[in-house]
Amino acid sequence: MNRVFVSVMDGKEEPVWIGNVKPYVEKLLEKLEYDGEEISILFCDDVLIQQLNKQYRQIDSATDVLSFENGEEYSDEEGTWTSMGDIVISLDTVPVNVKYFETDENTEMKRLLLHGLLHLNGFDHWEEHIEKNKEPECEMLVLQENLLKEFSDFVLIS
Repeated sequence: MNRVFVSVMDGKEEPVWIGNVKPYVEKLLEKLEYDGEEISILFCDDVLIQQLNKQYRQIDSATDVLSFENGEEYSDEEGTWTSMGDIVISLDTVPVNVKYFETDENTEMKRLLLHGLLHLNGFDHWEEHIEKNKEPECEMLVLQENLLKEFSDFVLIS
């Protein structure tokens, strides 16, 4: 069992599909055989993600997804949990990615959630990034794209 908390920054309208995020991430965690993890997901705008990117990565520009690892363990009445960390996704950047990758919002949002989740679990892609019309080579991005294909039937955004 895992815990997934989903929220939208104050002042940003909550997307109609927000209720589909938790079940999707729970299915990914199950597929990856992760158990006892707690993950927080925040949807925001480009202004906030740019501030976070500048503060934590010294990159003064907006990005699509950031992951902040935690790794602390705690126990409560339901068991012992590992707080894996936080995933932050800019809703402003998703349409830009959709256009660049010539895909749809459903696929792109699933990719970003999966990308953030893999980072929280120790994966990294170093200097390689997903590029249009180019197959990834590093382990993380290959796994990401394979899982994205496996979960292609899951409708996050309709």
